[in-house]
Amino acid sequence: MTATRPYLQHLTSSEDLITNYQATRSGFVALALEKNRRATPFIEQARTLKLFASQAKNPTDLINILDIQPALITAAGISDKAIKYLENQDKIDAIQGLIKNFLEPAGTNFVEELVFRFLLTRGETLGGSMRNAGGILAQRKLIRTLISILRISGKSYRWLHSVTNQWVPMLEDDSDIELYLKGLNWLSESEQRTLMLNRKVSVVGNNIDLCLLNCSPEELTQKEQLPSSYIALGELKGGIDPAGADEHWKTARTALQRIVIAFSKIELKPHTFFIGAAIEKNMAREIWYQLETGVLENAANLTNDQQMASIGRWICHL
Repeated sequence: MTATRPYLQHLTSSEDLITNYQATRSGFVALALEKNRRATPFIEQARTLKLFASQAKNPTDLINILDIQPALITAAGISDKAIKYLENQDKIDAIQGLIKNFLEPAGTNFVEELVFRFLLTRGETLGGSMRNAGGILAQRKLIRTLISILRISGKSYRWLHSVTNQWVPMLEDDSDIELYLKGLNWLSESEQRTLMLNRKVSVVGNNIDLCLLNCSPEELTQKEQLPSSYIALGELKGGIDPAGADEHWKTARTALQRIVIAFSKIELKPHTFFIGAAIEKNMAREIWYQLETGVLENAANLTNDQQMASIGRWICHL
């Protein structure tokens, strides 16, 4: 699997890299489903807010319902990030402004007005969290692919939990671990391999999407500072919108160039690869050219399961 030109295992020309219409459509549907999943807590909060606020006979009475004070601040248009910078009086002023300017003019519909304004602010929060949703979904798909390859190969693994920041042994039921995983460790030919997501590589000076190191999790802190520990580095772009495809590739291409230049200065050449969801024709031609000339070692379209299985297998065997 460590052939000189591993991309030929799943690509025959630049055309194979292009994202087709069906994949683009499926990608947009996946993003819509993810948005709905993330919106569910906000909708439940709004329902609860409506129930509690309905106890008030008029907008001014809302101030006396202690359980909904944070929600009133949210409805006033203050985000969770902004609230940290406010004093108590600022919060009181914001709530009073909400009541006077918006809830009282709504008359008997003040509860509905409150809920609408609460959801408006929460919607902005959701929009912000969705900006990198494509990248998060891409990470999950790659991780699930790698775990599946390790599983069917009979190899055990450990994974780094994003909440506890602890390395966890492989579980019998590994469903949904990709939601919390930020690192993966396994053995390749009796040697430790650790894949980290979104880590700063000191020799490059920037964060790299995917970093594969020749070390165990226990050695990670020390080995990350040694350029010779890096086996492979890759860029993963999960945005599915064709309109933004070129920009995603430019960002990835620049990052990959930095990697090559930084490591070449110390006479090292780790494997480099690119995985993207939205790949247009001109992009595909440029990626193919880099593969053929050896600038890039491997590449795959995230929406193509066969390509993902092939590049995942290559990663697992490095």
